[in-house]
Amino acid sequence: MAGHSQFKNIMYRKGAQDAKRAKVFTKIIRELTVAAKTGQADPAANPRLRAAIIAAREANMPKDTMERAIKRGAGGEDNTNYDEVRYEGYGPGGIAVIVEALTDNRNRTASEVRTAFNKAGGNLGETNSVSFMFERKGVIVYPAKGAKGAPISADAVFETALEAGADNVESDAEGHTVTSATDDFSAVRDALEAKFGEAREAKLQWVPTNATTVDAETAQSLMKLIDTLEDNDDVQNVYANFEVSDETLASLTA
Repeated sequence: MAGHSQFKNIMYRKGAQDAKRAKVFTKIIRELTVAAKTGQADPAANPRLRAAIIAAREANMPKDTMERAIKRGAGGEDNTNYDEVRYEGYGPGGIAVIVEALTDNRNRTASEVRTAFNKAGGNLGETNSVSFMFERKGVIVYPAKGAKGAPISADAVFETALEAGADNVESDAEGHTVTSATDDFSAVRDALEAKFGEAREAKLQWVPTNATTVDAETAQSLMKLIDTLEDNDDVQNVYANFEVSDETLASLTA
């Protein structure tokens, strides 16, 4: 169980993301509604809905807002038909980028995503043009401390995840990131939650098989592209196969 995490390298962006709370709420509400509409309204029987609820809580979404979105989807009150679309392309520095969207207008979203890539000096490719450089994985994230403020032991997370069938565990000062095969995701998540409580994040993601280290200039251009994509209401998730060194990270946050 070895490897590296792509997540700590983009931690510095969280401040900017927090400032976009209203837009974050819009995306989560859409995901809650679609998850409840396409599956069961019970999160215990609907992993996608459960992941969306975790995201809503992490974003401090009011409980009534969350419940209304779920009820609207489960009861068929939302008549909007959203398509799940994946876009793939290359960003600055030839970095592979995957964009997941929920859209009620494929033409609009495709045009906006293509424009974002072009303005960043990248290009939008065909489906599967870069996904072979990623693996679909279950990703479960815990903070360094639990709900009651007690530290969550890296050894305890490693042992629990290993016994449940996880592929990889990485712990640092920020917390713990556990990855698993998609078929093992539910078992690993349940084992961890039984031991440590609800995760900060638990969902299926595209994890790069290898990450390219980029310099500050390329990293800044990539972050601008990712911010532009994430600013689009239709875009739910953005993944890229790059990382930055601690020195570059320090220069970006200075």
